[in-house]
Amino acid sequence: MNRNIVVEESPQPAIGEHNIEIVMRKGIGHPDTLADGISEEVSRALSKEYLERFGDILHHNTDKVLLVGGSANPEFGGGDVGTPIYVVKGGRGTTEAGGEEIPVDEIAERTTYEFMDKTVKHIDTETDVSVDSRIGSGSVDLRKVFDREGVPSSNDTSIGIGYAPLSETEKLVLKTEEILNSGDMKKDFPEIGEDIKVMAWKENDHIDLTVAIAMVSKYIDDLDYYISLVEEIQEYIRDFSEKITEKPIDINVNAADSLEEGVIYQTVTGTSAEQGDDGMTGRGNRVNGLISFDRPMSLEATAGKNPVNHVGKLYNILSMEVAQEISDVEGVSEVFVKTLSQIGHPINRPKIMNLRILPEEDFSVNMLKSEAEGIAKDHLNNIQGLTKRIVEGKVRVC
Repeated sequence: MNRNIVVEESPQPAIGEHNIEIVMRKGIGHPDTLADGISEEVSRALSKEYLERFGDILHHNTDKVLLVGGSANPEFGGGDVGTPIYVVKGGRGTTEAGGEEIPVDEIAERTTYEFMDKTVKHIDTETDVSVDSRIGSGSVDLRKVFDREGVPSSNDTSIGIGYAPLSETEKLVLKTEEILNSGDMKKDFPEIGEDIKVMAWKENDHIDLTVAIAMVSKYIDDLDYYISLVEEIQEYIRDFSEKITEKPIDINVNAADSLEEGVIYQTVTGTSAEQGDDGMTGRGNRVNGLISFDRPMSLEATAGKNPVNHVGKLYNILSMEVAQEISDVEGVSEVFVKTLSQIGHPINRPKIMNLRILPEEDFSVNMLKSEAEGIAKDHLNNIQGLTKRIVEGKVRVC
């Protein structure tokens, strides 16, 4: 079967060889990442409900979440939340099938509270969060669902993009947030909230790393304690950074602080969402957890789209996984994958999949073409298995 896979040589040097490289990650407690996370968790919850009731995932898209920031009054040793964080949940869902009603909004609201509770450790979901689910309703004829044969058809004409391997700068940004938000780190530094934003700027052989951390005020006794805490975290970052890169690094933690005026980045809950910062699905990290400004990227909101035939989700994940596997092939320095769907066509037969490969010295694209095509075809042939992994939460989307 023709998969329309086009392999060509990348015309640009590897990303690590660029003079300038800028990379960002919005951590798990950032308002945009929270919106993405809510979208995805609700989609997974609905998928499981549909599977349990009907043995199939019915139509839904829950990729429309607006998180409206609240207000809070942090102070040394404590503080309180004034106005709750308000989460508006939109999208579409199947609310009736085969004569059964499915409580889509109830599932969405319960899932949102559970997600916020497990993600932002110092939030009280009973008082600090308000959820309003307004998922549009729809019904389905189950006979049409079960009459469906073969591979689902693309719901849209859209593009997914992936690349690999990560550069040193990208690895540094990703690991910085992951380490700071790890369980072990929180045991040693309970003051660190989940809202951590990391930005790296590499110029030639030097990296400037800026890290914004929403500190939890109840653990901070006074300004002197805060200053020493920031210095300690800064040195901790430096220590593990040296295991990732040998480049000299300037590290700035909470650079917006004005210590002379007593203005510091502390929060009651550990997220800036408590202080008026809003979030929206699709404004955050791509499916590999990064926003890399020197890489091609799709602007599709991957989180929350249905995992059966929404190519805005499937093709971004698929392209990233294809790129990651091809990058492990001997002789491949870097690879970019762009996968374009055509509405109505089977999802395993894209309109085009472009594999743009940068070969290592002494290798050519012709030498790598066959193996790269084989990897791409294998992923396309098994694309329906991706749906199962998404529903099980085994695939990163933000």
